Amino acid sequence: MIRRMGVRDGRLAARSALALMALGLALIDSNPALASGLDLPHENAVPGGVKILRLESTGESLPYVDTDGHRALVIQDGSTWVAVIGIPLSAPLGMQQVIVRVTNGRQEIEFPVGDKRYASQSLKVAPRQVNLSAADLARVNQDKIRIEHALSHWTEPPPESLRLHQPVPGPRSSSFGMRRIFNGESRNPHSGMDIAAPAGTPVLVPIAGTVVDTGEYFFNGNTVFVDHGRGLISMYCHLSSIDVKPGQRLAAGTRIGAVGMTGRATGPHLHWGLNLNHAWVDPELFLP
Repeated sequence: MIRRMGVRDGRLAARSALALMALGLALIDSNPALASGLDLPHENAVPGGVKILRLESTGESLPYVDTDGHRALVIQDGSTWVAVIGIPLSAPLGMQQVIVRVTNGRQEIEFPVGDKRYASQSLKVAPRQVNLSAADLARVNQDKIRIEHALSHWTEPPPESLRLHQPVPGPRSSSFGMRRIFNGESRNPHSGMDIAAPAGTPVLVPIAGTVVDTGEYFFNGNTVFVDHGRGLISMYCHLSSIDVKPGQRLAAGTRIGAVGMTGRATGPHLHWGLNLNHAWVDPELFLP
């Protein structure tokens, strides 16, 4: 659903633009097609989507863009700085605020987050994977701490590209953002893309990165986290095998493991997640 910008929104945008120019920054057209030298994701400013803000700076220092307490990915295109902002699935509709910090001050920018209706999906799994025992619940809570640590990883070099290829060939067996209903009980929306592929199919990292963590998780099964730079983290779940180690530097196309059905899975597939400034975003936006 496309929401027209009202008078109040227009005034807010105008004030943001004037204040940015006073800081030596100008908010210009956010159309990713204008970024001549960059491979950017498709823009879709909805929950689980991506917003692209182009900031033209008179200085050479990298602007710090804060979104909901997390640092956003910012890359340079000539004299222009481009902020690529992940919007959480839980983001409320309406105006979302980011803070741009430069050497001589800061400014708040607002942009509208529109609506998107995601589908729902009902699945049957083992009862113990829905109604957890005390021991399993304790394990899941420990998994959450470990995942949180992986997603908080930050390295300075930017990603080599923001247009990716599927880590494995195959049809997508369920969609990002789907409301998952397990054994009749509603759970959190699906935070990644499921790609159906035969067990044992090699999983290849789409772009270069460094392995942040690997391990076996209650829901995700055998999992690999890869840091691609400046807050872009990819996750690969349900693997039958893991072929990399934490700290290992990977070139694009390196095998990280093989498709399996470990963890909570109803068949062999890869769950591929992309996390940007600590928000799960739709991997489809990063495909060519």
